Amino acid sequence: MNSPAIRTTHLRRSFPTGVAVDDLNLDVPRGEVLALLGPNGAGKTTTVRLLNGVLRPDAGASLVLGFDPATQGDELRRHTGVLTENAGLDDRLTARENVSFTAQMRGIGRSDAAVRTTTLLAQFGLAERADHPVQGMSTGERKRVALARAMIHDPELLFLDEPTSGLDPAATKAVIELVQTLARERGRTVVLCTHFLAEAGQVADRVAVLHQGRLCASGRPSDLARELFPGLAVALDLGRPASDTELLALCALRNVHEACATPTGATVRVDDREDVPQLVGHLVGQHWTIYGATPQVITLEDVYFAIEARVLSGTGLPTDHRIVTTAATLGELDGRAA
Repeated sequence: MNSPAIRTTHLRRSFPTGVAVDDLNLDVPRGEVLALLGPNGAGKTTTVRLLNGVLRPDAGASLVLGFDPATQGDELRRHTGVLTENAGLDDRLTARENVSFTAQMRGIGRSDAAVRTTTLLAQFGLAERADHPVQGMSTGERKRVALARAMIHDPELLFLDEPTSGLDPAATKAVIELVQTLARERGRTVVLCTHFLAEAGQVADRVAVLHQGRLCASGRPSDLARELFPGLAVALDLGRPASDTELLALCALRNVHEACATPTGATVRVDDREDVPQLVGHLVGQHWTIYGATPQVITLEDVYFAIEARVLSGTGLPTDHRIVTTAATLGELDGRAA
């Protein structure tokens, strides 16, 4: 289907304490991973509850998998899975019982539920702990049980709220790989709410940044990075800080827009990667000693904090900045696909 998995139009929700979601306009294509980012109190959890039909909006509308969450919540939730930050497991039951009970509640037959439960628990490294009560499990183990429970019915859309919180490195890696597999190989849509920007950077096709309930930026990270950080920063290793004379000489070069000294040389800003070989060749021709020229990586953290800085300064970003292209996802943004 060509329609987006999620589309919101002027969505709004308030509580007695204030507005939690304010005029949210957002599209999430099917089969992509959206990282929903923002500080505590930004409106991320309320947004997820609205999109899953747990809360009704005060104004505006949304379509999720073709359903109206406000009026078709029960039907919608047959196609979605949710992992909340608090696992919400029944401590009296074992890991297997928690997951298989959820499967049967969702109408999955007993035999199918048993097979799916065993498969998922093994996938999350809980095969040997499957028949232990969750009450005695670690935070990470409980989180993995909850994730297996959220996926037991193979949902088309998965909402993950801090899925790696409390997990050890191996379990974190497994969750990241699972999210990548769900989106890229199985065409599932994932909405990821997290404060772990490095992990979001490994999986997100798009980001949406909320601040005090309002969408302040959205789009592919590579597109946002180009708007926030025009050109390319290149670290020149001279073996010593560049002198004022050398900085003036660098700024006088074609396609060099600025230069500043660093402890090992200088950082210059050029138009793009194609300018780097020409720059180095020219400097070597002028008898400069160049030990290295390294294009600087723009990470999701850089993008996020630059957006936050603009919001706090009052300059902001256009809220309709959601460019749809076939350009790179974060893998290219941080250099892993180069």
